[in-house]
Amino acid sequence: MSGDDLIEPTVEQLVAALPGTGEIMASVGRCFGEAWHAAQAGNYDLAAYFVRRTRSLLRKLLIVRPKYTQQVTEFDRDHMESVYQALMAGDLAAFTAAYERAVERANFYHLDTGHPYVRWRAPAEPPDRGLDLGG
Repeated sequence: MSGDDLIEPTVEQLVAALPGTGEIMASVGRCFGEAWHAAQAGNYDLAAYFVRRTRSLLRKLLIVRPKYTQQVTEFDRDHMESVYQALMAGDLAAFTAAYERAVERANFYHLDTGHPYVRWRAPAEPPDRGLDLGG
């Protein structure tokens, strides 16, 4: 098949190919979990990278599920920014407190949006066990 033979996808086909809420939120959980473990290991740069990645994924969620705009905007402003700033300051105590508040709020949103069975917590082990989290 040559390049001239390729069929241009329709908008509907492109939308169908986008990841759903479950896929995006699974990635959010992995990145936010990695941020926790990287910070605990003292690697604030890597933890900040994973927080930026988490925020980016949440913004992408708004493309496929704009009904969550208010919650995601509030969560980013009121929680993710504090988590990020604590990492930028290299303050583990502030990070831990902000992270725990963010987790508590995320779980509130799960209840508020009709998903009481989704209860998140920092994973006991890093999601990617092959990643060197040390500073």
